[in-house]
Amino acid sequence: MALRSALHWRLCSFPALKYTTGRRNHRLQPQRQLHSNIIEALQAATGTKNVSTATAVREQHGKDVSYHRCRPPDVVVWPQNVEQVSRLARICSENNIPIIPFGTSTGLEGGVLAMKGGVCFDLTKMDKIVELNTVDFDVTVEPGVTRKGLNNYLRGSGLWFPVDPGADASLCGMAATSASGTNAVRYGTMKENVINLEVVLADGRIMYTAGEKRRFRYQRKTSAGYNLTSLFIGSEGTLGIITKATLRLYGIPEAMVSAVCSFPTVQAAIDCTVQILQCGIPIARIEFLDDVMMNACNKYSNLSYTVSSTLFLEFHGTENSMEEQIQTAGPIVGHVGDGNFHCIMIMNPEDEDEGRRVKEFTDRLARRALAMHGTCTGEHGIGLGKRQLLTEEIGAVGMQVMREIKAALDPKNIMNPGKVV
Repeated sequence: MALRSALHWRLCSFPALKYTTGRRNHRLQPQRQLHSNIIEALQAATGTKNVSTATAVREQHGKDVSYHRCRPPDVVVWPQNVEQVSRLARICSENNIPIIPFGTSTGLEGGVLAMKGGVCFDLTKMDKIVELNTVDFDVTVEPGVTRKGLNNYLRGSGLWFPVDPGADASLCGMAATSASGTNAVRYGTMKENVINLEVVLADGRIMYTAGEKRRFRYQRKTSAGYNLTSLFIGSEGTLGIITKATLRLYGIPEAMVSAVCSFPTVQAAIDCTVQILQCGIPIARIEFLDDVMMNACNKYSNLSYTVSSTLFLEFHGTENSMEEQIQTAGPIVGHVGDGNFHCIMIMNPEDEDEGRRVKEFTDRLARRALAMHGTCTGEHGIGLGKRQLLTEEIGAVGMQVMREIKAALDPKNIMNPGKVV
C-alpha cells in the first residue's frame, strides 16, 4: 500500500451520469416577450444596469453542464440584497411570471433551464460572507459565495468547510441541490452541515428556516416544530430562493495522509471498504476507480498506477491518530464510502439514436439502484431529467405530498416550474 501526504491523490472530479462532448449552443428565441411595464418594474427594483434581455446573456443563463438543451429565460436580473430579491419576487408573483434562481451554473440535471421562460435571478452579486463565528464553528454566507471562496477566506482561522462536490459551486446552490462530495463519508453532506437558511418565498416574503439569527451548532436537541431547513435543502429552487445560509465549520486536520490500494476484483475492493467502515475508522474519503478508469487516468495524466480495481483513501487527524488509522486499515486492505456510484457516459450529442440509447442505459442503471433499495440520485438532484425516477423511488403518495407542499408555498407555480415535481 503506497502512502502519500496531503490531497494529491485526487486525479480528477467525475460527475454522475454526465453526457459530455461538444454540444453546440442551441439558440432558442424567448417563449414570450415580457411587457415593457414589467421590465421597467424590474429595473426600478434593482437598477437598470442589473436587468438584461440580451440574447447572449439569456442563453448563458439558460443552461448548465448537463446534456439538456439551452432554454433561456426572458430576462436576467442581478439583485444586490435580499430586499431586492423580495421586491423582484413580488413583481413576478403579481404578474404570474416564472422565477429561476441561478448561481454558478455547475448543475448536472438542467435545474436552471427556463422551461416556461420567465425571470432568471442571478445571485452572484450577493457575495458577502456575513458573519464568521470561530468559537461556535459556523459561518453565514450569501448565495454568491463559492466553497473555494469561503475556504480561502477561512485561511488563518484554523477552520474549513469540507463539503466538496468537485466544482466550485455556490454554497447556497449546494444547499438548494443537497450537494455532497468526496468528504461525505466523514463530514456528511449539505443536509448535515446547513444550520439555518434565509429564504425568499414565491410571493416575496422573507423567512428563516430555523428562526432569525439562530445557530444550533452545539444544541443537539431541538423539537421546535417542523424541520423547515431540511425542507428547503434539495428543493432546487422550487419552493423559494435561498439568500443566506449558515453553515457548520470544522477544524483543519493537523495531518492528512492518503493511500492508493489495488485489488484483483471490484468485489474485493468493495469488501475492504465495508470492513473499514465496520471497524469504525474515521476515514475522510474512500474513492473507487475500476480498471477501465485507472487505465484512462494513466494515459491522460501520464501515470503508472496498476490497471486494476483501485481504492483511493484519505485519513484526517493528528499525527498519532493517523498512525493508528493506517495500521488498522493496511491489514484490512464511486464515493464508495458513502454509497455513490459515478458513471461517465461519452456520447455524440448530434447522434439522436446514440442519445436515446445512452438515456435508456442511464435510466436502467438508476432503476437497478432502486431495485437494490438505493436512490436514483446520490448528490446531483432531480432537476429536469429524473422526475419519473423520483416517482418510482418515493411512490405516488410521497409525490402527491411533495406536490401539496409545493402548492402551499408556490400556489401559482412560478418557482422554477417543470423541475423535481
